[in-house]
Amino acid sequence: MNQLTTAVVKVAKEAGFFLKEQRKFFRPEEVVEKENYDYVSYVDKEAEMLIVRRLAELLPAAGFITEEGQGEFHNEEYCWVIDPLDGTTNYIHDYAPYCVSIALQRGKETQIGVVYEVCRDECFWAWKAGGAYLNGRKIETSPTEEISKAFIGLGLPYNSVKYAPVLNKLIPQFYGHTMGIRISGSAAVNLCYVAAGRYDFWFEAFIKLWDFAAGALIVSEAKGVVSGLDGRPDFSASHHVLASSNPVLHKQVLNLLADCIENVL
Repeated sequence: MNQLTTAVVKVAKEAGFFLKEQRKFFRPEEVVEKENYDYVSYVDKEAEMLIVRRLAELLPAAGFITEEGQGEFHNEEYCWVIDPLDGTTNYIHDYAPYCVSIALQRGKETQIGVVYEVCRDECFWAWKAGGAYLNGRKIETSPTEEISKAFIGLGLPYNSVKYAPVLNKLIPQFYGHTMGIRISGSAAVNLCYVAAGRYDFWFEAFIKLWDFAAGALIVSEAKGVVSGLDGRPDFSASHHVLASSNPVLHKQVLNLLADCIENVL
């Protein structure tokens, strides 16, 4: 797994370099709105094709679950889960961060997770039972155990109708009562920031497997805790994720979420 992870890191960086170079000549007129405020461009699609080609060479028998539909999954034993550009809206506006996210799953278990954040040239990776790393340096989550001392990352999904009531209830409890709140625009990067101890916790709903598969493994291998917003440890088939630095903090956040997440589950 170590050797395969190293190879996947190279693929993620190659795709990241492609994103960076294309941004110099990016053509906003070619952006397409898939759903309300959910965009895709030729860059997403071409980056995904590049990644699929490279990964197929590494593990020919594996299937693919990809955001832009460039691969297929037919119940193969192994499956690559790919987001070629997480943070597309950021990318369109030349705003950091945005990243490449690649995970390898065997059944429901993620074996490898790689997230390459292009703007800061930071590559996060992990393999199951192998620890979590940032540019080759081992990382761990923060020791913070109290919400009042937490630095928080939040996500703002496109489904504002159902998600706004959650934030309307929680923001007053966080704002002015914690170390700070930040919104970056990339679920995969946010998860890695929890793993690296930059955020103490982060959560979001209405996201897809390719948004969180790689980052969730990286958090777990950095000694953090990941679950659904309902606390269930098996969240791979859901659309909501909470990542925290440790079990004590995780339980506190789940208790806060319990009163306001009924309409997002």
